[in-house]
Amino acid sequence: MPSVLSSAQSGLAAAQLGLSVTGHNISNVNTPGFTRQRLVQASGLAQNTGSGYVGSGTNVQGIARVYDQYMETRVINAQASSAALNSYYAQIQQVDSLLSDTASGLTPNLQAFFNGIQTLTSDPNSSASRQAMLSSATQLVSSFNSLDNQLSEIQTGLNGQIRTSVDTINSYANQIANLNKAIEEATNGQSNVQAPNDLLDQRDQLVSDMGKEIKVTVIAQSNSYNLFIGSGQPLVVGPSVFSLAATPSTTDHGRLEVAYVVPSAVIPLSETMLTGGKLGGLFDFRNNTLDVTQNELGRIATGISMTFNAQHALGQDQHGALGGDFFTVAAPLVTLASTNTGDGALSCTLSDASALTNSNYQLSFDGTNYNVTRIQDATVLYSGGVPPTGPLDGINFTLTGTMQAGDHMLIKPTALGAASMAVLITDRSKIAAAAPIRTSTTANNKGSGTISAGVVIGPPPTNANLRNPVTIQFTSATTYDVIDTGTGTPLATAQAYVAGQDIPADPSITGVPKPFDNGWSVQISGTPAANDSFTIGPNTNGVGDNRNALLLGALQATKTLDNGTASYNGAFAQLVSAVGNKAHELSVTSKAETNMFEQVTAAQQAQGGVNLDEEATNLMKYQQAYAASAKVMAAAQKMFDILAALGA
Repeated sequence: MPSVLSSAQSGLAAAQLGLSVTGHNISNVNTPGFTRQRLVQASGLAQNTGSGYVGSGTNVQGIARVYDQYMETRVINAQASSAALNSYYAQIQQVDSLLSDTASGLTPNLQAFFNGIQTLTSDPNSSASRQAMLSSATQLVSSFNSLDNQLSEIQTGLNGQIRTSVDTINSYANQIANLNKAIEEATNGQSNVQAPNDLLDQRDQLVSDMGKEIKVTVIAQSNSYNLFIGSGQPLVVGPSVFSLAATPSTTDHGRLEVAYVVPSAVIPLSETMLTGGKLGGLFDFRNNTLDVTQNELGRIATGISMTFNAQHALGQDQHGALGGDFFTVAAPLVTLASTNTGDGALSCTLSDASALTNSNYQLSFDGTNYNVTRIQDATVLYSGGVPPTGPLDGINFTLTGTMQAGDHMLIKPTALGAASMAVLITDRSKIAAAAPIRTSTTANNKGSGTISAGVVIGPPPTNANLRNPVTIQFTSATTYDVIDTGTGTPLATAQAYVAGQDIPADPSITGVPKPFDNGWSVQISGTPAANDSFTIGPNTNGVGDNRNALLLGALQATKTLDNGTASYNGAFAQLVSAVGNKAHELSVTSKAETNMFEQVTAAQQAQGGVNLDEEATNLMKYQQAYAASAKVMAAAQKMFDILAALGA
C-alpha cells in the first residue's frame, strides 16, 4: 500500500505544480515577451512485484518554455527591418511636405520672380516695375532661406534622435549583460539544467527591443547571449558591455556619428555598418535624402545666382554703369578633419554652375597621392602627386600648407547655397535691364546690309574695349575692316563677310576666325556695298532699353543646370519628384515590412504565446488530476487503517 500512497502523493504534487504553472501563464498573458511555460512530466520507475511491474507515480522533470530560437531570430530581424523603414518614412514625410507645398513653396516664388522680370521688360524705365522685381527677388531668396532653415532644423533634430537611440542601445546592452550574469548564476554556469525561464524571457524581450534601435546578431554561448552589431563589433559578451557613443564627426562638427568605445580609444563606425532599427533608418534618411536634398536646394540656389549674375553683369543700369552681382554666391564649405596632423588648408571656388552636383567631396592624402573623391557615388575624380587645382565638377581647388599621410578634408560645394542666398542690389536703378552697346547704320550706305541690335556675349577684357566705338567698314561686298572709331586704328582687316555670321565670330563656332575679343557680338545681313559702314558703340542713353532684361527673363527656360539638361524649374521639379517618389516607395515598403513583422510575431505567439482557452483547459485538467490524486490518497489511507486494525 505504501506504493499506492507515494504514487498518489506524486500525482498530487505534480497537479499542484501544474496548477501553479497554469496560473503563472494566465497571470502573464499580457506581459511583453512572456513565453508560455509547460510542465514536463515522466512516469516514475516501476517495481517488479513478481506479478508484473507496478509504477511508482510521476516525476516532474522540469518547467520548460515553449520556445523556438529560429522563430525568435525571425522576429528580431523583422523588427529591425520594419523599424528602419518606419523611421526613414517618418522623417522623409517632413521633407516631402516642405518641397511639395504649392502655395508657399519655392515654385510659386520662382515663377513670381520671373513674372517680375517680364513686367520690367515691358517698362524698363518704370520705378514701380523695378521695385516689383526687387521685391519678388527678395521673396524668392526668403523662400530658399526658409526651406534651408527648416531642413537644418530637421538635421538638428536628427542629432537628438541619434543620441537618444545610442543611449537606449547602451541601456539595453547593460540590462542584457546583467541578465546574462544572473542566468549564469542561477544555472551555476552549467548547461542542461533547469533554467530560470522568466529571466530568459526578459532577456529575449530586451534583445527584441534592441532590434527596434539597431540590427543585432545574437550568438548563444553556454547560458549567455553575445550580441554583435555592424561587421561583427561586439556589444555584449557574457556579462561584459562595449558601449557606443554619439560623437561629433571629425570633419563635420555639427553632425553626430556613432563611435565604438573601447578602453583605450573611441573608434568612429561607418554609418553603412549600422543598418536596421531606428538608428539605421535615421542614417539612411540623412545620407540618402536629407543631405542630398539640402545640397540640391543649395545647388539650385547657387545655379540661379551664378547664371543670373553672369547675365546681369553683361547689362547696363540706369546710370550707364555695367551691371554688378545681383545675388550672393556662397563659397564652398571646407572643413578639416580634427585628426589631421599637417598644416594643409584648402579653399575652393565655383567656376561652372552647370557642372555642379549635389554631392559632397573629400580631399585626402595617402602619403604619395592627393585624391579627390565624390562621396555620393565614391568616384575618384583626381589622383596625383601634386595637389588638385580643378576644375572638377565645377570646383577649383587651392591648397596651401602641407598635408600629411592620412589627412583629409570635407568639401561641401553647395551646402550653404540656399542658406546664404541674398539680394545684393537694394537700389532699383542699379538693375541692369539695358544692353551696354548700341549699333547704328551709316545714313548714306548704298547696299542692303542691316546690322542687328547686338548682344554682349561675355565679360570684355576691359570696360574700355566694350565701350570703345568700333566701325565695320566694308572694303567690298565680301570683305570688311574693323576700325577703332575714335582713333581710326584698324583692329582687323580684310575679314571675309558671311551674311548673318557673328562679328566677332561666336567662340562656340569652331573653325571660324575671331579677329578680336571685345565682349560683344553683332550680325550683319543682306548685301552691303563697298564703303558701307556700321557702328557699334556705347549705349549712352539707354534708360528705356530692355535688351538685357529680356535675356534675364529668358534664363527661366534656359537649361543652365545639370550639364545643360535642366532649367531652374526643371531642376527643382526633379528634386520634388525624387523625394516624392522615395516617400511613396517607403510608404509601400514600410507597410509591407510591418505586415511581415506582424505575421512573424503572430506565428511566434501561436507557438509560444499564452492561449487563455488552452490554459483554461489545463486548469480543469490539473484540478481534476489533483482531486483524483487526493481521492487515491484517501483510499490508500483507509486501506492502511484497515490493515492496521486487523494487525491489532
